[in-house]
Amino acid sequence: MKIVRRLGVPPRERGSGTGQSCPDIFELSDGDFAVIGREATAELDPELPPDAARADYERIVIVTRETLVRAKRDIPDA
Repeated sequence: MKIVRRLGVPPRERGSGTGQSCPDIFELSDGDFAVIGREATAELDPELPPDAARADYERIVIVTRETLVRAKRDIPDA
């Protein structure tokens, strides 16, 4: 599995000049997506709706609204 491309713009274009906050979204060679974000599993796990589940190996990650909005144009429809 490899990173094929970034979705959206680089973190620097979203104001991360220091590298301290660099949420990012990448498309992978198998068609899945990888996300860099702030880990928030402990905080949000109790807030999941009853019809949502998280496996022990999965984590809840937060990306900024700006990151996702600016990636929208690069997300395929299918």
